[in-house]
Amino acid sequence: MDLDDSKAEIAGPIELVADLSEIAAQCAASNLLDFAAQLAGLAEDLKALAARPIEPVPTLTGRRSAEAGFSSITLKIEPSRQ
Repeated sequence: MDLDDSKAEIAGPIELVADLSEIAAQCAASNLLDFAAQLAGLAEDLKALAARPIEPVPTLTGRRSAEAGFSSITLKIEPSRQ
């Protein structure tokens, strides 16, 4: 039996539940902060992407594109490089 086990036996179930609730709340808060940071990064990427012009990129032309039903240009959107 290690020190934590002996504390658990002495503490009683109510104190253990309070400790577990506190740990769960801290984990949830940490996860929310991580998620918020990811969303902020995504927002920055979207802002940078919105600031860039959309340039047409030539693709298949002539008979092959007409047969396949493709238009002669497509839009190329690249992720931001930060």
